Amino acid sequence: MQGNMYGSPLPLRMSESNRRIIEAGDPTKRLYQVWKGSNRFFLGGRLIFGPDVRSLMLTIPLIVVPVILFVLFVSHKLINEFQHHLGNFIVAFAVIFAAYDILVLFLTSGRDPGIVPRNSRHPEPTDAGSVSPSLSAEWSGRYSTASTLPPTKDVFVNGIIVKVKYCNTCMLYRPPRCSHCSICNNCVERFDHHCPWVGQCIGRRNYRFFFMFVSSTTILCLYVFTFCWVNLTKIMGAYDCNLWRAVLKSPVSGMLIIYTFIGAWFVGGLTAFHLYLVCTNQTTYENFRYRYDGKMNPYNRGCIYNVKEVLFSGIPKSINNFRAKVTDDLSRFTTSHSLGRTVSTDMAKPNFDLEVGLKRHSVAAEEPGDIQNKFEIGALERCEARPPHSIWDTTDDVDALSVEFGMGGKWETQDVQHGYGERVKTRSNDHRVKIQHGY
Repeated sequence: MQGNMYGSPLPLRMSESNRRIIEAGDPTKRLYQVWKGSNRFFLGGRLIFGPDVRSLMLTIPLIVVPVILFVLFVSHKLINEFQHHLGNFIVAFAVIFAAYDILVLFLTSGRDPGIVPRNSRHPEPTDAGSVSPSLSAEWSGRYSTASTLPPTKDVFVNGIIVKVKYCNTCMLYRPPRCSHCSICNNCVERFDHHCPWVGQCIGRRNYRFFFMFVSSTTILCLYVFTFCWVNLTKIMGAYDCNLWRAVLKSPVSGMLIIYTFIGAWFVGGLTAFHLYLVCTNQTTYENFRYRYDGKMNPYNRGCIYNVKEVLFSGIPKSINNFRAKVTDDLSRFTTSHSLGRTVSTDMAKPNFDLEVGLKRHSVAAEEPGDIQNKFEIGALERCEARPPHSIWDTTDDVDALSVEFGMGGKWETQDVQHGYGERVKTRSNDHRVKIQHGY
């Protein structure tokens, strides 16, 4: 029986959510497996997409199907009308350019757009108030909340003051031109917009490929549109008929003309808009949010330099190594053996934890000899209600623990500090020691 009482304690029971959090700290886990954003990963974290990656199943057919129809039903007539090599070149160019368009689409959609890694806790406030410097680094930085941090900060960009905002989700001050995407749930450097057609945020590391994608799609639409008109013109000349009869003889050409005309207006307008943004060194977000036409753009350094910076400068490496093996910060989750459950230290109230820290600091400053003269008491949880039973009868209402012992028949009351910062009252008497447990 004693062996059962003093044997190894029973395993702690924890909730399924806490179990998943702790299991996320498995050293065999990789960063993409515990990523807190809404991204979708493929090929072991080598490809990163947005949460709406399924939109590619619509975008790709919108590009590929018209090209297939053009090759099967239009181009073979053009081969007969033109010289043999020129006709083959017309067909080959359409196929190769469509493949190039799909390639830049995947380069836009399947790479890190410039995600800024999020912090595990809020940064330390710049003003620690009345907290001593030795404790501010330990407690203020650990338990600060977004409410204690200024919402914006001023930074200088090319001699112009720019306000950067604090992101409550990523727990960091966003770099200039950075914004948080609510769809991907990430802060992205030089955030332009989230494109549903490519299923990815457009940022610093993939904006160039996005511009290449929309411009190449525009060229492809105009190419198919032009040669479909050429095919109808050849039919009208060969059969000496009007346009309507030519369309009846080649209905696919008529359908592609209408389709590519609408597509060229859409992606062509998008290409022209982004060409303007490149020349003025703006993003879509900045253009709609700040309207630099009414004030000075701190990033505009001339058309030639802007084009060189956006389209021809080196692409920075990703800050995130999504295939790196990681261990979750398990220090955030401490197991309370007395309560038999897992609790998070970040959930505690900052003011209370700071007070506890100050008390610990005061106790640690005492001499070891003074501490040995005091009795030690275990860490017990404070109970608000009166205990249902006790070993001793007492008339005092004590919260969690009362210790009574005598010295010369006089009663003395003193405050004692135990290891968890809880304050309990002790009383002394000459004859007896009585302990009442609050649980």
